[in-house]
Amino acid sequence: MAGHKEIDEATGVETTGHVWDGDLRELNKPLPKWWLYTFYVCIVWAIGYWVLYPTWPTANGYTKGMLGYSQRATVTEEVKAGKAAQSGLRDRLQKTALADVRKNPELLQFAVAGGKAAFADNCAPCHGRGAQGGNGYPNLNDDDWIWGGQVDAIQQTIQHGIRWQGAADTRESAMPRFGLDEILEPAQIGDVADYVLSLSGGKADAAAVERGKATYAEQCSACHGEDGKGNAELGAPNLTDAIWLYGSDRATVMESIRTGRGGAMPAWAGRLDPVTIKSLAVYVHSLGGGK
Repeated sequence: MAGHKEIDEATGVETTGHVWDGDLRELNKPLPKWWLYTFYVCIVWAIGYWVLYPTWPTANGYTKGMLGYSQRATVTEEVKAGKAAQSGLRDRLQKTALADVRKNPELLQFAVAGGKAAFADNCAPCHGRGAQGGNGYPNLNDDDWIWGGQVDAIQQTIQHGIRWQGAADTRESAMPRFGLDEILEPAQIGDVADYVLSLSGGKADAAAVERGKATYAEQCSACHGEDGKGNAELGAPNLTDAIWLYGSDRATVMESIRTGRGGAMPAWAGRLDPVTIKSLAVYVHSLGGGK
């Protein structure tokens, strides 16, 4: 049997001797030589890699390899080199007054680049990668600022956050919860919502607007102003434009009045170093809406 070769009549190829269903025969067709040679080269390369580079885990670590290569050490050196290259600019940025950074093109470019990277890591989850914001998270590209759009005001907000517990200098303001605390009746809240919508040209019931105007003057004007233009020192938004943090439909405005919202932003002082915070302030200010 070992010396007998069976040739398949249809293909002229030797068979392995395996037969299925009485008539199906397996052809003994060898792999292409180029494939075998490539396979052998890969085996040799793998053995060489095992010898030269860190490869196998051990009880106390891993095999170091004859070359002693370490990706971690390489990255550490690259990081050190990058910090050394930036150290001069970082020192200059740290010593330069925030208002003067824009006067130095080199420092401005460095601050914007660093701020953009820090924004992507720390701020984008809430404000979006393009800083476009979302429901409850301000758009940082427009010129409407709750707490002020000057670069120093932006830095203050980033450093100390908004209504952030544990930050002594956090931005602090609390809009009354007119509905939850039963300061206003539901009907009054609806009237104020109509009046607020009318300030920005929104659709509103005329009679409700008149009733809401009186309630607004009594309850809301101290913070938002008699004209509804807002007050950045108090964190009271402008109610006369078309920019809304939570939405501009009547139900959403009523919910804001009812609950006061009270959103919070983390204080980044202590989490990020002062140079990174300064870079973030410059970057956000450069997005187009900074004042």
